[in-house]
Amino acid sequence: MDRARILIIGGGVVGCAVAHAVSRRWQDVFLVEQLPRLGMATSSRNSGVIHSGIYYPPGTLKAQLCPEGNRLMYEFCARHNVPHRRTGKLIVASDSREEKELHALLARGRANGVEGLRLIGPAEIRAREPHIVGTAAIDVPSAGIVSAEDLVKAFARVAAQQGAEIVTHARVEALEPQRDSIRVTLRIGDDATAKHETIEADCVVNAAGLYADDVAAMLGNRSWRIYPVRGEFCEIRGPRAALVNGLVYPLPLPEGFLLGVHFTKTLWGTLLVGPTGTYVEGKDNYERNRLPISYFARSAKALLPEIEESDMQLSYSGLRPKLVPPGGKGPFDFVITRDPHVPQVIQLVGMESPGLTAAASIANRVAELVSEILA
Repeated sequence: MDRARILIIGGGVVGCAVAHAVSRRWQDVFLVEQLPRLGMATSSRNSGVIHSGIYYPPGTLKAQLCPEGNRLMYEFCARHNVPHRRTGKLIVASDSREEKELHALLARGRANGVEGLRLIGPAEIRAREPHIVGTAAIDVPSAGIVSAEDLVKAFARVAAQQGAEIVTHARVEALEPQRDSIRVTLRIGDDATAKHETIEADCVVNAAGLYADDVAAMLGNRSWRIYPVRGEFCEIRGPRAALVNGLVYPLPLPEGFLLGVHFTKTLWGTLLVGPTGTYVEGKDNYERNRLPISYFARSAKALLPEIEESDMQLSYSGLRPKLVPPGGKGPFDFVITRDPHVPQVIQLVGMESPGLTAAASIANRVAELVSEILA
């Protein structure tokens, strides 16, 4: 039986960031990921936006960790040559009726410590984004874009250089609390060649994303339920991608947990339109009953009247691990906590947006909890 000081379940961006953070301080760090490659699920199926922290209620973990994560993101990407760009972002009121809400959002961002926010009018909107129509906008200079896949790889690469062992195709089958450790049973490999291994870990970090509730339930903790919400994208290629220069967002949807269909100019010059937000059955339901392109065109025309259905083609989709059930009532924030019944376990649940941006700051928070366990 192998021993580990720290075992991390989940090889998405948060899990890999945690491996990077804790392997700086401790040896015998293991990360296990059930899929064949790291970051194949939520981490790489999004718009790759580096968020500022403007949206989240003051005092929440999201409001605290996103602005810090934004700063750490740019530092990490520059240090490790991860493709990224600080583009800035416009959050646009499409008509005067939305301006009161825009002012409230501006106040929230300033309360969260987001730097450089300012209100601009139609002339400056047109100067920045000639094809966007709006009566006012918040200029968010700290926003940007990153290659999410390269970010995951960089966190994992540096963690491995620091001594962490990373194993893919490794599914957790059982978690058994011992007196001072957790016995973890793994199934490693394809069905035809799978083998079982057991690791005795002093500390376990549940960073399993869409499956974090299932992993918690293995320990008898059924406090949380993940509701998969599918976000779908369309893409514009070629000359019409020049309709938007950077990041352009509408005001968040009234439900408060989705940011609305927005525009993202990618690092490779195409234009993403999306994501949508649809509750789905199944944690692998990426393609069943996809929305038509006409839906994206209707949603986008409020800010970009020139866009046509013929400009777009369906692109990829992703699943968010929401803790908010259909109807919009429920926990909105990240869960980052030691398990109340099994204190050697750190639970990371509901790691949706802005989890990508906040990954390094989440990892630092986890490292503090790990130090409590391993003291």
